[in-house]
Order: sequence, then structure tokens, then C-alpha cells
Amino acid sequence: MNTKTQENRWLTPAQMAERSGVSIETLRYYEREGLINAISRTASGHRRYNPDDVMWIEVLRCLRDTGMSIEQLRQYCDLGEQGDHTQPERLHLLQSHREAVLAQIAQMHESLKLIDHKIDFYVQGLSQSELKEQVSDKHSSAKE
Repeated sequence: MNTKTQENRWLTPAQMAERSGVSIETLRYYEREGLINAISRTASGHRRYNPDDVMWIEVLRCLRDTGMSIEQLRQYCDLGEQGDHTQPERLHLLQSHREAVLAQIAQMHESLKLIDHKIDFYVQGLSQSELKEQVSDKHSSAKE
């Protein structure tokens, strides 16, 4: 691959933020927290991300969006850096997180049921009020 083609693959922080859906500030935070390592830099010191970094940021974002703490993310990253022999620990960490996500989903379903119940209550109440108003309006019109 020639140098020009290689340069076109690198992303600026703004491009990375747009492609990954996280802000530039979040990218810098992840880097400070040790969740993103070995970010390339230009000769002038500007950060540059490669396509593999995009996929990694998507993994981090997914885990954060589903409630994984920064400490757990750091642990996951540290295990990954230690090599393949830590795969069982990483698997366990992800399985535990999956269980927590499933519990959150179950709780959200229960919350949604309550919200739906309250919506039904108001819809029924409004429907009855509207019916009473219509009946009342018809009686008023008939008297005139």
C-alpha cells in the first residue's frame, strides 16, 4: 500500500467522532482513562485514528451505553492487553455484563407496562370526558 493510500485511511478526531458517534471530548477522556491506547500522531502531534480504532470505539460505546462502568471497561482493556490467555476472564466479564443488561431490559419492560397502564387510564378518562361533552353539547343544541 502506498503512503498516500495509507494517509487516506487515517481519521482526524472530528472524523472519528462523526464516524463512531462519540464526541471528541469522549475520545480524549477514553484515551486519558487508558481505554484507547497507541493513538497515532502526525509529525505536528495531532491525533490520528485508524479503522481498527473505529471498531474499538464502537465496542466501548456499546458497553458504556449498556451501563458498564469505566472501571469495568478499564479492567476489560487491561485484560485484553495482557494477551489471549485472559480470554476466559474477558468472557466472564462480558457474560456478567450481559446478565446485568438483561436485568435492565426486564426492569424497563416492567416500567413500560406501568407507563402503558397510565396512558390507558388517561386515554379512557379523556374518552369518557369527550363523550360527556359531546352529549352535553347535543343537549344544549337541542334546547336552543
